[in-house]
Amino acid sequence: MVSQHFGHCEGFQVFDVEGGKVIKQEFVQSPGHRPGFLPPYLAEKGVNVVIAGGMGATAQELFQERGISVIVGAQGPMEDVVDQYLKGNLVSTGSICSEHAHEGHCHD
Repeated sequence: MVSQHFGHCEGFQVFDVEGGKVIKQEFVQSPGHRPGFLPPYLAEKGVNVVIAGGMGATAQELFQERGISVIVGAQGPMEDVVDQYLKGNLVSTGSICSEHAHEGHCHD
């Protein structure tokens, strides 16, 4: 399921896409929540889009500074959400989480 708060989850499902289709996916364990750390960490792993239920404003800005698109407001099974994204049907709500508002609710 897509996490409702990006920064406090145990890891990230990373999808490699080619020609509009998922060709590979892998789970990347989170190194832990430390302010400002996850954007460069995921950028080094080649991530160019982040999809989450919610994310704080600072994290969204840090991703965008690295050329990584952020889509928030997503919910449901990851594979369904990625499919909607690849079809061009996933639109960010632009919502911003208050810092730590969703801590501990990654599996909701």
